[in-house]
Amino acid sequence: MAEANVIRKMRMSIPLVLMAFLANGLLLAACGSEVAGPAGERSVLGGGGGGADSPGIPGDPADLAKDGVRITGMSSGRSGADAPSSVTADFEVTNREAEPFTYTVTFDLLSESGGVQMNQDRTVASVRPGRIVRSTVRLDGRTDTGGQGRVRIAKVRRVPSDEFPAESGPCPASGVRVTADDGDAAMGLRVVGLRLRNCGTRTYHLDGYPLLKLLDEDRKPVSGVRILHGSGSIATVAGFDTPPRPVTLEPGEAASAGLMWRNTTGGGIVANIPYVQVRPKSGAEAVTVTPELDLGTTGKLGVSPWKKAPSTETPVR
Repeated sequence: MAEANVIRKMRMSIPLVLMAFLANGLLLAACGSEVAGPAGERSVLGGGGGGADSPGIPGDPADLAKDGVRITGMSSGRSGADAPSSVTADFEVTNREAEPFTYTVTFDLLSESGGVQMNQDRTVASVRPGRIVRSTVRLDGRTDTGGQGRVRIAKVRRVPSDEFPAESGPCPASGVRVTADDGDAAMGLRVVGLRLRNCGTRTYHLDGYPLLKLLDEDRKPVSGVRILHGSGSIATVAGFDTPPRPVTLEPGEAASAGLMWRNTTGGGIVANIPYVQVRPKSGAEAVTVTPELDLGTTGKLGVSPWKKAPSTETPVR
């Protein structure tokens, strides 16, 4: 009799345990599973996030969510009585792609009247597929915003992590590091420099021009733009029309090349191209830089050959 009572109690307890287990599983599915990430960042597997609405946060909803990035909180403050206002924004990045991506987000600090006080870039590295990474950015105004400043997402650039042009950190498996500078602009002429540094342990050889592929906002190939070796009569710039020569880079040495275009606008379709995929030579791994090509309606981009950079320009390993 006693044995029968024990069995009856066990049967009654099993549904209760099962219900508790299912409830916990549903809670995890709704909230996402949070894991440790880089300092100041938290990575969440699955769950919500990335929606267009950010209730209670000042600003146009279109300024608060863009291309997988969403501002989730905002607060203003001062570090002292005479200090300019600062605004802190909490944000999250959601990767809905099938591979890891690195995101570079430009945030604008706006005054109460909506004027741009300053902007700041924040890079969130290697967000894995299906992950949500949460982080914070603080912008200190150069002028007083009266304590009523707010932050908006100005633009988002996302690059496959294995193509991101990191300026520091471990040397890529290719043995070279390719980056782009901020460029120069004068009277509609744009020039952006490419830098290649041999960060590996072996000699690296170049002979010719960087191989380029132009990509649009969705990282799709752009047609209708001619990539010209040399200046292509765009402008006369020293070194652009020098014939290519073999370049040999020992470990620690660097080479440079350049991109040149005009943003003239006339009849035709205006081309604004954020991404350029660069291969140093045939068969080399690609790196994607973001020179923000505002080609206007010119339809052409000049590229200069690789040349060895003076030793004074070679970054320290």
